[in-house]
Amino acid sequence: MRTTLALESIGRLVEGRHENPFELLGPHEVIEGGRRATAVRAFLPHSKQAWVVEGAHEIGGQENPGRPMRRIHPAGLFEAICPAGAISTKSNGNGCGKYMIRVSEEDGKKTNMHDPYAFPHILTDYDLHLLNEGTHWDCYNKLGAQLRTIDGVEGVNFAVWAPNATSVSLVGDFNAWDGRRHPMRKHIPSGFWELFVPGLSEGTLYKYRIRHNDHFFDKTDPMAFAAELPPRTAGMVVDLNRHRWHDDEWIVKRQEKDWLHSPMSVYEVHLGSWKRPGDDPYRWLTYRELAHQLVEYVNEMGYTHIELLPVSEHPFSGSWGYQTVGYYAATSRYGTPHDFMYFVDLCHQNDIGVILDWVPGHFPRDGHGLRMFDGSALYEHSDPRQGEHQEWGTHVFNYGRHEVRNFLVSNALFWFDKYHIDGIRVDAVASMLYLDYSREEGEWIPNMYGGRENLDAIGFIKQLNEQSHLQYPGILTIAEESTAWPGVSKPTYLGGLGFSLKWNMGWMNDTLSYMRHEPVHRKYHHDELTFSLIYAFHENFVLPLSHDEVVHGKGSMLDKMPGDLWQKFANLRLLYSYMWTHPGKKLLFMGSEIGQWNEWDYDTSLQWDLMQWESHQGLQKCVADLNRLYANEKSLHELDFEGGGFEWIDCHDHEDSTLSYLRRGKDPEDFSIICANFTPVPRYNYRIGVPRLGWYDEIFNSDSAYYTGSNMGNYPGIEAEDYSSHGRPASLLLTLPPLATVVFKPKR
Repeated sequence: MRTTLALESIGRLVEGRHENPFELLGPHEVIEGGRRATAVRAFLPHSKQAWVVEGAHEIGGQENPGRPMRRIHPAGLFEAICPAGAISTKSNGNGCGKYMIRVSEEDGKKTNMHDPYAFPHILTDYDLHLLNEGTHWDCYNKLGAQLRTIDGVEGVNFAVWAPNATSVSLVGDFNAWDGRRHPMRKHIPSGFWELFVPGLSEGTLYKYRIRHNDHFFDKTDPMAFAAELPPRTAGMVVDLNRHRWHDDEWIVKRQEKDWLHSPMSVYEVHLGSWKRPGDDPYRWLTYRELAHQLVEYVNEMGYTHIELLPVSEHPFSGSWGYQTVGYYAATSRYGTPHDFMYFVDLCHQNDIGVILDWVPGHFPRDGHGLRMFDGSALYEHSDPRQGEHQEWGTHVFNYGRHEVRNFLVSNALFWFDKYHIDGIRVDAVASMLYLDYSREEGEWIPNMYGGRENLDAIGFIKQLNEQSHLQYPGILTIAEESTAWPGVSKPTYLGGLGFSLKWNMGWMNDTLSYMRHEPVHRKYHHDELTFSLIYAFHENFVLPLSHDEVVHGKGSMLDKMPGDLWQKFANLRLLYSYMWTHPGKKLLFMGSEIGQWNEWDYDTSLQWDLMQWESHQGLQKCVADLNRLYANEKSLHELDFEGGGFEWIDCHDHEDSTLSYLRRGKDPEDFSIICANFTPVPRYNYRIGVPRLGWYDEIFNSDSAYYTGSNMGNYPGIEAEDYSSHGRPASLLLTLPPLATVVFKPKR
């Protein structure tokens, strides 16, 4: 058929190889018969006929018949030549081109639609510059699927980064998953593809069909805000701005909060297995159900924060969320993004902070995910010595690539912005810092200086922390970093990585190793308890007893404890009371506070039926009281990260396996005395030195009958004697209960 288009250009379009279908499709000025005219072209492979409808759809009560379009290629490329001025070739504010296309499908049904190729692109040159530079911090407001209204026409603008793709098309339930119908425009040289599709709305399912040379594959949008319930993998269009927040008071307080000098006790939760409905143990609780039940429980227990195992979308439930594919999508397992916003909102209204586990260290190989996204190693390194985590069978991000770094930093900011999250716990930081992490000789590539440090990852981490704290004052960034890397929780301007806090993995390993020993052998391992105070103030530490300690054959916290049934519970109360009085913020995984016997299983509920037994009730009460003691006593939390907040009274009594120490607040006269007995043998007339004479209240005793202990101790308190001990002017002559911790507070 006669047309002004070049055959080669038509061929690239119908074969799915055209980088800019706007050069052919939509309205274009042409010369027809020596006069100016407008050619409107549309690629409609499923249509028998098509018409351009100019102006009103009806004329005099009758359907506007429209201007017939002729088929200029048998694959379904249509064209109509309209008089000059009848249709604008640019958006003019009164409807794009003021025309629609009426199509007659193969089944005879006629529909009217706006032409996607008559609308302008939304990404500006400045957007593209920032994206390629890696500094477009709110790129989640431009990329992915964005609900837009252009010239009064509602629709969705799609944009994705795929610089090495031959072509990219939108597929979804709106076009019968036909990759020929909505090819996207490539911005050259930036490598971002874009298309506005009028008429689409929330709930639309979509993917990108990417062509790389002669290979086609479908990919989930890396910036999708929601996705289908796994194992289905399509992205879903969502308006994240519909939720009406009620946490203004919390956000204002958060900006002024100094968590480093405040009590911080974190309840770590896997949403899918915290609790299951009683009538259906195979169903997950929804975000909204969890909001009410979990918030009530956390308030009763006295925790300040909930830390959630990753809620970003992941295909395999058995990864617990750590094999993330949808970094910008709250998992649909428990409801919609608005349901999760409701969860966070209710937490804030009840003065509970929400921390998310965040996984920028690696991503899985799933075909619909980031791996070889545009047919090339885009998000990862192409060299497996840099781009693969052999230990986990996953890929390593290419932190040196600007667009990848932008994707990750913006993702953290996205959760702070759209979901009002209060902090992120960054998973597996050590795997990012070291090029030889979990690799043998010859399996890694040194940095430019010949070292093992991943300089690109270090730069990314510093940028992440700087932007997070700059843009959202009061939030927390927490590192799970298992090595002795210096300055993890120091500001970047002092040469640190910039995290707020760091998990104290050394304390966790040493303490659990000690507690596993039978008490009769503990005197030979006394340094496993005392060693942590050598480095306790080198970082801002969190003391973690996390999910990692109750999986993979390690047994539950209660099951780790030696001895008979009574001793197991006493040991666990002793461990927790030692943890809550040790310098550092606290984190405990769900189920550990009730003495779950079973190792944690992501696919079943916690053993809440155990709460019928007094021993489990007593342990739960003990943890709740420790949270209240920790929150109420400034001496136990104000100077968690400063040497002035801790003094040994006696750390050398390995023969009796006891420890005694003093915790101070900012006011040096505000102090607490702690003494712990790690054997089942009561210690009578046990003398410890104290700073001054006077009466000392016993404010906590983990051996209390209230916790199902033996009720041995010093209640209601004890008078200090004018007898020096341990280099102090006065002393207490105590009864130390078996396998227990006692805490004393002097009368002011």
